Amino acid sequence: MKVLIVEDNPQIIETISDYLSLDGATVDCAYHGEGAISLLEHEQYDVIVMDIMMPKLNGIHTVEYLRQELRCDIPILFLTAKNNLSDKIAAFQAGGDDYLVKPFALEELHLRLQALANRGPRQDIGILKFADISIDPRTEQVTRANSHIKLSRIQFLILQVLMKKAPALISKQELITAVWGENAPSSDALRSHVYGLRNAIDKDFPYSRLETIHGKGYRLKA
Repeated sequence: MKVLIVEDNPQIIETISDYLSLDGATVDCAYHGEGAISLLEHEQYDVIVMDIMMPKLNGIHTVEYLRQELRCDIPILFLTAKNNLSDKIAAFQAGGDDYLVKPFALEELHLRLQALANRGPRQDIGILKFADISIDPRTEQVTRANSHIKLSRIQFLILQVLMKKAPALISKQELITAVWGENAPSSDALRSHVYGLRNAIDKDFPYSRLETIHGKGYRLKA
């Protein structure tokens, strides 16, 4: 089992590392979120131990970045002194898989890590969902109410931007910049692609998900 420990307390890192190493685990460590991200851009692990209160980048924001930007599918156990229900909710919403409060028993930590490692990588990371629409950015697969929808490349990129912000309103200029960058087409081209996207995702359904707010932009509605 290969483990990454992200913790700003050297004594805790040493204690956990020694215990896990005795059982044959390979252990790397980072003292803050930025260090963890740097390692995970190049290294693969079976499981991650993540503190919450750390300098530079706390554990919650680190895990959000790992899940949303790096699409990291490694199981993550939060190990923290924060014991409020709101802290636990924030940890799981960020993408955590387990939560253990300090002080803790090393044997329990080991058992939980082994269980997460045995479970394997997360299968849902990177999937965007809103209402009955689901898209997988890796495969560009789109479904609505479990029905597969075929989109062009530009239509998919538009939907992806709308999904990430849903149900917020996205202006025409924001959408053009996000999809085309500096090579912006005319607004007529955007309208044409949005028209095709609306036909694709709303066809055969009794109500529309894609809404145009005239003079302002577009949004997905629940």
